[in-house]
Amino acid sequence: MTYKLEPFQSLSRNYLFWLSKFFVHKITTLSNRHIHNTHSLSESLEEIRLAETLKDFERAIKKARNSGMIGINTYALPLIKLGKHLKTTHLISLKEIDEAFLSEFITLSTARLSNATKRNYRIVLIGFFGFIDKHNEDENGKSHILNIALKNLAGTRGKSGLKLPVFLKVNEIEEFLKSIDTTPMNPSTQARDRLIVKFIIYTGIRVSEAINLIAQKVIKEGDIYMLNIQGKGDKHRVVMIKATHIENLYCQWLTQRQNIPNIKNNLLFCNKSGKPLSQPYVYRIVRKILLHIGIHKEKMGAHMLRHSFATLLYQRHKDLVLVQEALGHADLNTSRIYTHFDKDRLIKAANLMDQF
Repeated sequence: MTYKLEPFQSLSRNYLFWLSKFFVHKITTLSNRHIHNTHSLSESLEEIRLAETLKDFERAIKKARNSGMIGINTYALPLIKLGKHLKTTHLISLKEIDEAFLSEFITLSTARLSNATKRNYRIVLIGFFGFIDKHNEDENGKSHILNIALKNLAGTRGKSGLKLPVFLKVNEIEEFLKSIDTTPMNPSTQARDRLIVKFIIYTGIRVSEAINLIAQKVIKEGDIYMLNIQGKGDKHRVVMIKATHIENLYCQWLTQRQNIPNIKNNLLFCNKSGKPLSQPYVYRIVRKILLHIGIHKEKMGAHMLRHSFATLLYQRHKDLVLVQEALGHADLNTSRIYTHFDKDRLIKAANLMDQF
């Protein structure tokens, strides 16, 4: 379906018009496997269509995110920021938006942020204006092509700026594991909160995989619990954790969980209303444990536990394929970053000149 490029007199209204069209399209094409409230998502779609201001749109996007459309913020944040930025300029038409303007916007908006963030902004803007190019048409059947490519934007090409992940050293992992059970927590939720952290640190699963884990996908065989994980791209893998690490907490939480009505999708981890836990909530638990034992890192979130697991796994076994399979990486090159922490290999390089 095509629309007039500028059906309204105001640049803000025209931008919002295309923003709504783009995000209705995105929500209906992005992965929906984490959706836990279809009614709320349906409401958010209607609110996106009817949004009259950028604030209306922002509220609708937040509702979509809370309903389980977890990937939507990746697209929304840069475009919401662009909408706010447009209000500070003297532009009066979408036709005035060009490569130079958007390059300046990205530079200003991502100052002091990572190159990965800059790349995301570039990808989102290209996708958005490409969508406009494909779906606008005047009364004569002609389209106005904005042709946004942003090819020469510094810091957005390739992955040369990829930073090494932050991780816990062996002695820090030991302290962290002990502190999971000793850090003061809310008595009514501590079994659940400690259990989900153990699932992550002992198996390396993503936080999103942990909070969306289905109860019946956890199966005990002998002294091992097997977790059937649905990862990125709907790829399935099995990870294992020894029963001795989680048995007591697991049984405590299952007993408490029985008293929670209407658990969404039979999730293993949920709040008292039966809804899934949020990623920020899990991050706060991890941060609390780290601070309790005096560990301060550049990044204090739960994803650091996944990096810590992967780093230790490679250091102990020197097997990249094992790391790839355990973490659910689609590409072996993604796992290769953990070779940067292989001290044995690096010592060989340090010893190179000893023969002279």
